[in-house]
Amino acid sequence: MQDDTDLLLRRILTDVLGLKQGQADGFDADTGLFGHLPELDSMAVAGLLTELEDRLDIVIDDDELDGEMLETFGGLLAFARSKRAEA
Repeated sequence: MQDDTDLLLRRILTDVLGLKQGQADGFDADTGLFGHLPELDSMAVAGLLTELEDRLDIVIDDDELDGEMLETFGGLLAFARSKRAEA
């Protein structure tokens, strides 16, 4: 079941990375992101994090960033959900 955070995250990825409409709808927890999606390179990460902060109303500290968080859709979703729960 998709929740608000899941839907928002899919929209953010589509908008920031310029994905084809509906491409993010097919993502599951194991879908690879960084290193798998050519659109998500090191330059795109900063924009993605900024949009996550703005649209999810969260603050991401530098020490919270790690490769694992951006490795899969499930990892990024779990991170986003935990940050929203703290807010």
